[in-house]
Amino acid sequence: MYLYILITAICLTLLMLLIIQWFRDYYTNEKYLDWINGARPLPVLGNALEFISGDVISEFYRLHQQHGPIIKILLPFQPPNVSVTDHALLETIFRSAALLNKSNDYRFTHPWLGHGLLTAPGERWKKHRKLIAPAFSFEKSQYFIDIFEKHSCVLLEKLSKKVGEGTVNIYPYINLCTLDIICEAAMGTTINAQSNDKSDYVYSVKEMCRIVIGRSLSIPKSFDFLYQFTKDFYKQNKALKILHEYSRNVIEFRKKVLLGSSEQASSNTLLDLLLDSKETKVGISDSEIREEVDTFMFAGHDTVTSAISFILYCLAMHPQVQERVVKEMEAILWSHNLNVATYGRLQKLRYLEAVIKETLRLYPSVPIYCRRVVEDLHFGDQVIPANTTIVIFAYGVHRCPKTYPEPEKFDPNRFLTENQSAASTSSYIPFSAGYRSCIGKKFAMLEMKVVVSKILKHYRLLPTVPEHKLILKGETVLKSKNGVCIRLAKRFN
Repeated sequence: MYLYILITAICLTLLMLLIIQWFRDYYTNEKYLDWINGARPLPVLGNALEFISGDVISEFYRLHQQHGPIIKILLPFQPPNVSVTDHALLETIFRSAALLNKSNDYRFTHPWLGHGLLTAPGERWKKHRKLIAPAFSFEKSQYFIDIFEKHSCVLLEKLSKKVGEGTVNIYPYINLCTLDIICEAAMGTTINAQSNDKSDYVYSVKEMCRIVIGRSLSIPKSFDFLYQFTKDFYKQNKALKILHEYSRNVIEFRKKVLLGSSEQASSNTLLDLLLDSKETKVGISDSEIREEVDTFMFAGHDTVTSAISFILYCLAMHPQVQERVVKEMEAILWSHNLNVATYGRLQKLRYLEAVIKETLRLYPSVPIYCRRVVEDLHFGDQVIPANTTIVIFAYGVHRCPKTYPEPEKFDPNRFLTENQSAASTSSYIPFSAGYRSCIGKKFAMLEMKVVVSKILKHYRLLPTVPEHKLILKGETVLKSKNGVCIRLAKRFN
Protein backbone atom coordinates (compact mmCIF):
# COMPACT_ATOMS: atom_id res chain seq x y z
CA MET A 1 0.00 0.00 0.00
CA TYR A 2 2.73 2.45 1.04
CA LEU A 3 4.80 1.49 -2.03
CA TYR A 4 1.83 2.22 -4.28
CA ILE A 5 1.36 5.65 -2.65
CA LEU A 6 5.09 6.39 -3.01
CA ILE A 7 5.14 5.46 -6.71
CA THR A 8 1.98 7.50 -7.34
CA ALA A 9 3.50 10.51 -5.55
CA ILE A 10 6.72 10.25 -7.59
CA CYS A 11 4.77 10.01 -10.85
CA LEU A 12 2.59 13.01 -9.97
CA THR A 13 5.66 15.02 -8.98
CA LEU A 14 7.37 14.19 -12.27
CA LEU A 15 4.21 15.13 -14.16
CA MET A 16 4.03 18.49 -12.36
CA LEU A 17 7.70 19.16 -13.10
CA LEU A 18 7.10 18.39 -16.77
CA ILE A 19 4.13 20.75 -16.88
CA ILE A 20 6.12 23.53 -15.18
CA GLN A 21 9.03 22.91 -17.56
CA TRP A 22 6.70 23.04 -20.54
CA PHE A 23 5.13 26.36 -19.55
CA ARG A 24 8.57 27.85 -18.87
CA ASP A 25 9.88 26.69 -22.26
CA TYR A 26 6.67 27.74 -24.00
CA TYR A 27 6.85 31.35 -22.83
CA THR A 28 10.60 31.50 -23.48
CA ASN A 29 10.03 30.23 -27.02
CA GLU A 30 7.15 32.66 -27.55
CA LYS A 31 9.41 35.52 -26.55
CA TYR A 32 12.19 34.70 -29.03
CA LEU A 33 10.24 32.91 -31.76
CA ASP A 34 7.05 34.98 -31.83
CA TRP A 35 7.97 36.20 -35.33
CA ILE A 36 7.60 32.65 -36.68
CA ASN A 37 4.21 31.15 -37.54
CA GLY A 38 3.12 27.63 -36.67
CA ALA A 39 0.26 25.47 -35.47
CA ARG A 40 -0.95 26.39 -31.98
CA PRO A 41 0.73 24.07 -29.43
CA LEU A 42 -1.16 22.19 -26.73
CA PRO A 43 0.01 22.21 -23.09
CA VAL A 44 2.77 19.63 -22.50
CA LEU A 45 2.11 17.87 -25.84
CA GLY A 46 3.02 20.89 -27.94
CA ASN A 47 2.47 20.05 -31.63
CA ALA A 48 2.93 16.30 -31.17
CA LEU A 49 -0.65 15.53 -32.25
CA GLU A 50 0.06 17.10 -35.64
CA PHE A 51 2.20 14.02 -36.35
CA ILE A 52 -0.08 11.38 -34.84
CA SER A 53 -0.66 9.84 -38.29
CA GLY A 54 3.01 8.86 -38.41
CA ASP A 55 3.30 10.32 -41.91
CA VAL A 56 6.06 12.81 -41.10
CA ILE A 57 6.66 13.96 -44.69
CA SER A 58 3.00 14.74 -45.42
CA GLU A 59 2.48 16.48 -42.08
CA PHE A 60 5.56 18.70 -42.48
CA TYR A 61 4.43 19.53 -46.02
CA ARG A 62 0.90 20.34 -44.80
CA LEU A 63 2.18 22.58 -42.00
CA HIS A 64 4.39 24.52 -44.40
CA GLN A 65 1.48 24.91 -46.83
CA GLN A 66 -0.67 26.29 -44.01
CA HIS A 67 1.84 28.45 -42.14
CA GLY A 68 4.56 29.45 -44.61
CA PRO A 69 8.21 28.68 -45.45
CA ILE A 70 9.47 29.21 -41.87
CA ILE A 71 7.48 27.48 -39.13
CA LYS A 72 8.01 26.57 -35.48
CA ILE A 73 7.19 23.14 -34.13
CA LEU A 74 7.16 22.44 -30.39
CA LEU A 75 7.45 18.83 -29.23
CA PRO A 76 7.63 17.39 -25.70
CA PHE A 77 11.10 16.78 -24.23
CA GLN A 78 12.80 18.54 -27.15
CA PRO A 79 14.28 21.97 -27.88
CA PRO A 80 12.09 24.14 -30.13
CA ASN A 81 12.21 23.22 -33.81
CA VAL A 82 12.23 25.72 -36.66
CA SER A 83 11.45 24.05 -39.99
CA VAL A 84 12.69 25.87 -43.08
CA THR A 85 11.97 25.88 -46.80
CA ASP A 86 12.69 29.61 -47.23
CA HIS A 87 15.58 30.13 -49.68
CA ALA A 88 16.96 33.26 -48.01
CA LEU A 89 17.13 31.67 -44.55
CA LEU A 90 18.61 28.49 -46.04
CA GLU A 91 21.39 30.55 -47.64
CA THR A 92 22.14 32.02 -44.19
CA ILE A 93 22.13 28.54 -42.62
CA PHE A 94 24.42 26.99 -45.23
CA ARG A 95 26.89 29.90 -45.02
CA SER A 96 27.08 29.89 -41.23
CA ALA A 97 30.22 28.31 -39.75
CA ALA A 98 28.38 28.31 -36.39
CA LEU A 99 25.86 25.74 -37.66
CA LEU A 100 28.24 22.80 -38.08
CA ASN A 101 26.76 20.69 -35.28
CA LYS A 102 24.05 18.15 -36.03
CA SER A 103 20.97 18.06 -33.79
CA ASN A 104 20.42 15.67 -30.88
CA ASP A 105 18.23 13.52 -33.15
CA TYR A 106 21.41 11.90 -34.49
CA ARG A 107 22.43 10.58 -31.07
CA PHE A 108 20.70 7.26 -31.72
CA THR A 109 23.43 6.43 -34.25
CA HIS A 110 26.23 6.96 -31.69
CA PRO A 111 26.36 3.37 -30.35
CA TRP A 112 27.07 2.20 -33.91
CA LEU A 113 28.81 5.13 -35.60
CA GLY A 114 30.28 7.00 -32.65
CA HIS A 115 31.31 10.47 -33.84
CA GLY A 116 32.04 9.68 -37.46
CA LEU A 117 31.78 12.34 -40.14
CA LEU A 118 27.97 12.20 -40.24
CA THR A 119 27.50 13.16 -36.58
CA ALA A 120 30.86 14.62 -35.52
CA PRO A 121 30.84 17.98 -33.71
CA GLY A 122 32.29 20.97 -35.56
CA GLU A 123 36.02 20.85 -34.80
CA ARG A 124 36.34 17.09 -35.14
CA TRP A 125 34.29 17.22 -38.34
CA LYS A 126 36.71 19.76 -39.87
CA LYS A 127 39.73 17.59 -39.07
CA HIS A 128 38.22 14.33 -40.32
CA ARG A 129 36.68 15.79 -43.48
CA LYS A 130 40.11 17.07 -44.48
CA LEU A 131 41.54 13.57 -43.97
CA ILE A 132 38.76 11.79 -45.83
CA ALA A 133 38.34 14.13 -48.83
CA PRO A 134 41.22 12.54 -50.85
CA ALA A 135 39.34 9.20 -50.82
CA PHE A 136 36.88 10.75 -53.30
CA SER A 137 39.45 12.39 -55.58
CA PHE A 138 39.41 12.08 -59.37
CA GLU A 139 42.36 9.66 -59.20
CA LYS A 140 40.25 7.14 -57.26
CA SER A 141 37.30 7.28 -59.68
CA GLN A 142 38.20 4.36 -61.95
CA TYR A 143 38.92 2.14 -58.94
CA PHE A 144 35.40 2.79 -57.64
CA ILE A 145 33.85 2.35 -61.10
CA ASP A 146 35.38 -1.12 -61.32
CA ILE A 147 33.73 -1.99 -57.98
CA PHE A 148 30.37 -0.63 -59.19
CA GLU A 149 30.63 -2.71 -62.38
CA LYS A 150 31.59 -5.88 -60.52
CA HIS A 151 28.64 -5.86 -58.14
CA SER A 152 26.20 -4.61 -60.79
CA CYS A 153 26.94 -7.78 -62.77
CA VAL A 154 25.84 -9.86 -59.76
CA LEU A 155 22.70 -7.72 -59.55
CA LEU A 156 21.90 -8.41 -63.22
CA GLU A 157 22.15 -12.13 -62.57
CA LYS A 158 19.72 -11.86 -59.65
CA LEU A 159 17.26 -9.76 -61.68
CA SER A 160 17.37 -12.18 -64.63
CA LYS A 161 15.28 -14.60 -62.57
CA LYS A 162 12.53 -11.97 -62.28
CA VAL A 163 12.11 -11.24 -65.99
CA GLY A 164 8.57 -12.05 -67.09
CA GLU A 165 7.40 -12.84 -63.55
CA GLY A 166 5.24 -9.74 -63.33
CA THR A 167 5.70 -7.26 -60.50
CA VAL A 168 9.08 -7.07 -58.78
CA ASN A 169 9.93 -4.89 -55.79
CA ILE A 170 13.30 -3.58 -56.94
CA TYR A 171 14.29 -2.10 -53.56
CA PRO A 172 15.70 -5.18 -51.75
CA TYR A 173 17.80 -6.15 -54.79
CA ILE A 174 19.35 -2.68 -55.02
CA ASN A 175 19.81 -2.64 -51.24
CA LEU A 176 22.05 -5.72 -51.24
CA CYS A 177 23.98 -4.48 -54.27
CA THR A 178 24.78 -1.11 -52.67
CA LEU A 179 25.79 -2.89 -49.46
CA ASP A 180 28.29 -4.98 -51.42
CA ILE A 181 29.59 -1.85 -53.14
CA ILE A 182 30.07 0.34 -50.07
CA CYS A 183 31.66 -2.49 -48.10
CA GLU A 184 34.34 -3.07 -50.73
CA ALA A 185 34.83 0.65 -51.41
CA ALA A 186 35.12 1.56 -47.72
CA MET A 187 36.98 -1.45 -46.34
CA GLY A 188 38.41 -3.30 -49.32
CA THR A 189 36.61 -6.49 -48.33
CA THR A 190 33.75 -8.44 -49.90
CA ILE A 191 30.75 -9.60 -47.89
CA ASN A 192 28.80 -11.09 -50.84
CA ALA A 193 25.51 -9.69 -49.53
CA GLN A 194 23.75 -10.43 -52.82
CA SER A 195 24.78 -14.08 -52.69
CA ASN A 196 24.32 -14.52 -48.95
CA ASP A 197 21.77 -12.11 -47.56
CA LYS A 198 21.38 -14.29 -44.45
CA SER A 199 24.93 -13.64 -43.18
CA ASP A 200 25.30 -12.27 -39.65
CA TYR A 201 26.92 -9.07 -40.92
CA VAL A 202 24.20 -8.29 -43.48
CA TYR A 203 21.49 -9.05 -40.92
CA SER A 204 23.18 -6.83 -38.32
CA VAL A 205 23.42 -3.88 -40.72
CA LYS A 206 19.70 -4.15 -41.48
CA GLU A 207 18.88 -4.58 -37.79
CA MET A 208 20.82 -1.47 -36.74
CA CYS A 209 19.19 0.61 -39.48
CA ARG A 210 15.79 -0.53 -38.20
CA ILE A 211 16.68 0.18 -34.56
CA VAL A 212 18.05 3.68 -35.24
CA ILE A 213 14.90 4.61 -37.16
CA GLY A 214 12.66 3.04 -34.51
CA ARG A 215 14.24 5.05 -31.70
CA SER A 216 13.93 8.30 -33.62
CA LEU A 217 10.17 7.73 -34.02
CA SER A 218 9.41 6.54 -30.45
CA ILE A 219 9.21 8.87 -27.46
CA PRO A 220 9.69 6.09 -24.83
CA LYS A 221 12.68 4.61 -26.69
CA SER A 222 14.25 8.05 -27.03
CA PHE A 223 15.03 7.96 -23.29
CA ASP A 224 18.13 5.87 -22.61
CA PHE A 225 16.97 4.80 -19.14
CA LEU A 226 13.74 3.38 -20.62
CA TYR A 227 15.32 2.02 -23.80
CA GLN A 228 17.63 -0.31 -21.88
CA PHE A 229 14.60 -2.36 -20.79
CA THR A 230 13.37 -2.98 -24.35
CA LYS A 231 14.03 -5.96 -26.62
CA ASP A 232 15.67 -3.66 -29.15
CA PHE A 233 18.38 -2.76 -26.62
CA TYR A 234 19.50 -6.37 -26.42
CA LYS A 235 19.19 -6.83 -30.19
CA GLN A 236 21.28 -3.69 -30.64
CA ASN A 237 24.06 -5.01 -28.40
CA LYS A 238 24.12 -8.30 -30.32
CA ALA A 239 24.25 -6.53 -33.70
CA LEU A 240 26.92 -4.06 -32.55
CA LYS A 241 29.15 -6.87 -31.33
CA ILE A 242 29.07 -8.42 -34.82
CA LEU A 243 29.50 -5.13 -36.70
CA HIS A 244 32.28 -3.69 -34.56
CA GLU A 245 34.16 -6.97 -34.38
CA TYR A 246 34.03 -7.29 -38.17
CA SER A 247 35.31 -3.72 -38.65
CA ARG A 248 38.11 -4.19 -36.11
CA ASN A 249 39.21 -7.44 -37.76
CA VAL A 250 39.32 -5.81 -41.19
CA ILE A 251 41.31 -2.88 -39.78
CA GLU A 252 43.89 -5.24 -38.28
CA PHE A 253 44.10 -7.22 -41.52
CA ARG A 254 44.58 -4.10 -43.67
CA LYS A 255 47.27 -2.85 -41.29
CA LYS A 256 49.28 -6.01 -41.88
CA VAL A 257 48.74 -5.83 -45.65
CA LEU A 258 49.86 -2.19 -45.83
CA LEU A 259 52.90 -2.83 -43.65
CA GLY A 260 53.99 -5.64 -45.94
CA SER A 261 53.37 -3.74 -49.18
CA SER A 262 55.36 -0.97 -50.78
CA GLU A 263 52.75 -0.41 -53.51
CA GLN A 264 51.04 2.89 -52.86
CA ALA A 265 48.59 2.21 -55.69
CA SER A 266 46.91 -0.48 -53.59
CA SER A 267 45.76 2.09 -51.02
CA ASN A 268 42.48 3.08 -52.64
CA THR A 269 39.86 2.42 -49.97
CA LEU A 270 38.71 4.82 -47.28
CA LEU A 271 40.15 2.47 -44.66
CA ASP A 272 43.59 2.42 -46.31
CA LEU A 273 43.57 6.21 -46.53
CA LEU A 274 42.80 6.56 -42.81
CA LEU A 275 45.43 3.99 -41.86
CA ASP A 276 47.99 5.86 -43.97
CA SER A 277 46.98 9.07 -42.18
CA LYS A 278 47.59 7.41 -38.83
CA GLU A 279 51.01 6.17 -39.95
CA THR A 280 51.94 9.69 -41.02
CA LYS A 281 51.24 10.91 -37.46
CA VAL A 282 48.06 12.85 -38.19
CA GLY A 283 46.65 11.61 -34.92
CA ILE A 284 43.59 9.45 -35.55
CA SER A 285 42.93 6.43 -33.33
CA ASP A 286 41.81 2.94 -34.32
CA SER A 287 38.40 3.59 -32.74
CA GLU A 288 38.01 6.80 -34.80
CA ILE A 289 38.96 4.87 -37.95
CA ARG A 290 36.36 2.24 -37.12
CA GLU A 291 33.73 4.95 -36.59
CA GLU A 292 34.46 6.55 -39.97
CA VAL A 293 34.33 3.23 -41.81
CA ASP A 294 31.05 2.29 -40.10
CA THR A 295 29.67 5.75 -40.88
CA PHE A 296 30.26 5.27 -44.58
CA MET A 297 28.69 1.83 -44.41
CA PHE A 298 25.56 3.44 -42.96
CA ALA A 299 25.44 6.71 -44.92
CA GLY A 300 26.47 5.25 -48.29
CA HIS A 301 24.14 2.29 -48.27
CA ASP A 302 20.45 3.11 -47.70
CA THR A 303 20.68 6.57 -49.30
CA VAL A 304 21.93 5.25 -52.65
CA THR A 305 19.49 2.32 -52.47
CA SER A 306 16.62 4.80 -52.16
CA ALA A 307 17.91 6.95 -55.03
CA ILE A 308 18.51 4.11 -57.52
CA SER A 309 15.17 2.47 -56.71
CA PHE A 310 13.25 5.69 -57.35
CA ILE A 311 15.27 6.37 -60.55
CA LEU A 312 14.29 2.96 -61.94
CA TYR A 313 10.66 3.57 -60.95
CA CYS A 314 10.59 6.97 -62.69
CA LEU A 315 12.12 5.48 -65.84
CA ALA A 316 9.54 2.68 -65.83
CA MET A 317 6.73 5.22 -65.48
CA HIS A 318 8.09 7.47 -68.27
CA PRO A 319 9.01 5.30 -71.28
CA GLN A 320 9.90 8.26 -73.52
CA VAL A 321 12.45 9.45 -70.96
CA GLN A 322 13.79 5.90 -70.65
CA GLU A 323 14.21 5.63 -74.43
CA ARG A 324 16.11 8.91 -74.58
CA VAL A 325 18.44 7.71 -71.81
CA VAL A 326 19.02 4.44 -73.69
CA LYS A 327 19.87 6.27 -76.93
CA GLU A 328 22.37 8.43 -75.06
CA MET A 329 23.98 5.32 -73.58
CA GLU A 330 24.11 3.62 -76.98
CA ALA A 331 26.00 6.58 -78.42
CA ILE A 332 28.40 7.12 -75.52
CA LEU A 333 28.89 3.70 -73.91
CA TRP A 334 27.58 0.69 -75.78
CA SER A 335 28.63 1.54 -79.36
CA HIS A 336 32.26 1.62 -78.21
CA ASN A 337 32.14 -1.99 -76.96
CA LEU A 338 33.54 -0.99 -73.58
CA ASN A 339 33.81 -3.86 -71.12
CA VAL A 340 33.92 -1.35 -68.28
CA ALA A 341 32.65 2.23 -68.30
CA THR A 342 35.25 4.94 -67.90
CA TYR A 343 35.00 8.10 -65.83
CA GLY A 344 35.20 10.27 -68.94
CA ARG A 345 32.37 8.41 -70.69
CA LEU A 346 30.14 8.49 -67.62
CA GLN A 347 30.62 12.26 -67.33
CA LYS A 348 29.20 12.64 -70.84
CA LEU A 349 25.87 11.05 -69.87
CA ARG A 350 24.21 14.46 -69.44
CA TYR A 351 20.63 13.37 -69.88
CA LEU A 352 21.00 10.45 -67.47
CA GLU A 353 22.44 12.92 -64.97
CA ALA A 354 19.41 15.17 -65.49
CA VAL A 355 17.14 12.17 -64.84
CA ILE A 356 19.02 11.38 -61.63
CA LYS A 357 18.81 15.00 -60.45
CA GLU A 358 15.10 15.25 -61.21
CA THR A 359 14.44 11.99 -59.36
CA LEU A 360 16.36 13.31 -56.35
CA ARG A 361 14.33 16.51 -56.53
CA LEU A 362 11.08 14.57 -56.25
CA TYR A 363 12.43 11.87 -53.93
CA PRO A 364 15.41 13.24 -51.96
CA SER A 365 17.11 10.32 -50.20
CA VAL A 366 17.31 12.35 -46.99
CA PRO A 367 14.06 14.37 -46.98
CA ILE A 368 14.69 16.04 -43.61
CA TYR A 369 17.93 16.85 -41.81
CA CYS A 370 18.67 18.94 -38.77
CA ARG A 371 21.28 21.32 -37.37
CA ARG A 372 21.69 22.57 -33.81
CA VAL A 373 21.98 26.31 -33.20
CA VAL A 374 24.87 26.70 -30.74
CA GLU A 375 24.81 30.51 -30.73
CA ASP A 376 22.10 32.98 -31.71
CA LEU A 377 21.52 32.96 -35.47
CA HIS A 378 20.72 36.38 -36.93
CA PHE A 379 18.44 36.56 -39.96
CA GLY A 380 17.77 40.16 -40.97
CA ASP A 381 16.24 41.84 -37.92
CA GLN A 382 15.19 38.52 -36.40
CA VAL A 383 16.99 36.01 -34.20
CA ILE A 384 16.77 32.24 -33.88
CA PRO A 385 18.07 31.60 -30.35
CA ALA A 386 20.75 29.13 -29.31
CA ASN A 387 19.58 25.60 -28.47
CA THR A 388 17.02 25.67 -31.27
CA THR A 389 16.92 22.81 -33.77
CA ILE A 390 16.89 23.91 -37.40
CA VAL A 391 14.90 21.44 -39.52
CA ILE A 392 15.86 21.62 -43.20
CA PHE A 393 12.86 20.21 -45.07
CA ALA A 394 14.45 19.24 -48.39
CA TYR A 395 11.31 17.49 -49.63
CA GLY A 396 9.38 20.77 -49.30
CA VAL A 397 12.19 22.92 -50.73
CA HIS A 398 12.15 20.81 -53.90
CA ARG A 399 8.43 21.37 -54.41
CA CYS A 400 8.44 25.17 -54.46
CA PRO A 401 6.29 26.13 -57.50
CA LYS A 402 8.18 29.42 -57.96
CA THR A 403 11.42 27.53 -58.53
CA TYR A 404 9.94 24.41 -60.11
CA PRO A 405 6.74 25.05 -62.12
CA GLU A 406 4.42 22.04 -61.90
CA PRO A 407 6.53 20.69 -59.03
CA GLU A 408 4.87 17.25 -58.96
CA LYS A 409 5.69 16.64 -62.62
CA PHE A 410 8.71 14.47 -63.50
CA ASP A 411 10.68 16.60 -65.99
CA PRO A 412 14.44 15.95 -66.37
CA ASN A 413 14.68 18.90 -68.79
CA ARG A 414 14.76 21.15 -65.71
CA PHE A 415 18.34 20.04 -65.16
CA LEU A 416 19.75 20.28 -68.65
CA THR A 417 22.48 22.92 -68.95
CA GLU A 418 20.31 25.67 -70.42
CA ASN A 419 17.79 25.39 -67.56
CA GLN A 420 20.11 24.89 -64.61
CA SER A 421 20.10 28.50 -63.41
CA ALA A 422 16.86 27.69 -61.57
CA ALA A 423 18.64 25.30 -59.21
CA SER A 424 20.50 27.55 -56.78
CA THR A 425 22.41 26.41 -53.71
CA SER A 426 19.35 26.72 -51.50
CA SER A 427 16.68 25.44 -53.90
CA TYR A 428 18.23 22.06 -54.74
CA ILE A 429 19.66 20.25 -51.73
CA PRO A 430 19.52 16.43 -52.06
CA PHE A 431 23.11 16.29 -50.77
CA SER A 432 22.65 19.20 -48.35
CA ALA A 433 24.77 22.29 -49.06
CA GLY A 434 27.37 24.55 -47.52
CA TYR A 435 29.99 23.39 -45.03
CA ARG A 436 28.34 20.06 -44.18
CA SER A 437 27.30 19.01 -47.65
CA CYS A 438 27.68 15.31 -48.46
CA ILE A 439 31.35 14.45 -49.02
CA GLY A 440 30.40 11.41 -51.11
CA LYS A 441 28.06 13.07 -53.64
CA LYS A 442 30.40 12.52 -56.63
CA PHE A 443 30.92 8.90 -55.54
CA ALA A 444 27.14 8.46 -55.29
CA MET A 445 26.52 10.04 -58.70
CA LEU A 446 29.03 7.70 -60.36
CA GLU A 447 27.52 4.71 -58.56
CA MET A 448 24.01 5.62 -59.70
CA LYS A 449 25.13 6.10 -63.30
CA VAL A 450 26.94 2.75 -63.44
CA VAL A 451 24.20 0.68 -61.80
CA VAL A 452 21.37 2.28 -63.80
CA SER A 453 23.26 2.01 -67.11
CA LYS A 454 24.04 -1.68 -66.50
CA ILE A 455 20.38 -2.43 -65.79
CA LEU A 456 19.11 -0.48 -68.81
CA LYS A 457 21.57 -2.22 -71.13
CA HIS A 458 19.94 -5.57 -70.37
CA TYR A 459 16.36 -4.76 -69.35
CA ARG A 460 13.44 -2.59 -70.32
CA LEU A 461 11.72 -1.12 -67.29
CA LEU A 462 7.93 -1.27 -67.42
CA PRO A 463 5.16 -0.02 -65.12
CA THR A 464 3.13 -2.58 -63.23
CA VAL A 465 -0.46 -3.46 -64.15
CA PRO A 466 -2.34 -1.96 -62.41
CA GLU A 467 0.02 0.97 -61.98
CA HIS A 468 2.01 0.91 -58.73
CA LYS A 469 1.51 4.04 -56.61
CA LEU A 470 4.28 4.86 -54.15
CA ILE A 471 3.29 5.45 -50.53
CA LEU A 472 6.19 7.49 -49.20
CA LYS A 473 7.41 7.32 -45.62
CA GLY A 474 9.96 9.67 -44.15
CA GLU A 475 12.40 7.82 -41.95
CA THR A 476 16.11 8.62 -41.81
CA VAL A 477 16.00 7.83 -45.53
CA LEU A 478 12.99 8.29 -47.83
CA LYS A 479 11.32 4.97 -48.63
CA SER A 480 8.04 3.61 -49.94
CA LYS A 481 5.81 1.70 -47.52
CA ASN A 482 4.54 -0.56 -50.29
CA GLY A 483 7.88 -1.09 -52.02
CA VAL A 484 9.18 0.27 -55.33
CA CYS A 485 7.55 -2.04 -57.85
CA ILE A 486 8.17 -2.30 -61.60
CA ARG A 487 8.27 -4.99 -64.30
CA LEU A 488 11.35 -6.20 -66.18
CA ALA A 489 11.65 -7.33 -69.81
CA LYS A 490 14.77 -8.27 -71.75
CA ARG A 491 16.01 -5.40 -73.90
CA PHE A 492 17.87 -7.47 -76.50
CA ASN A 493 17.26 -11.09 -77.40
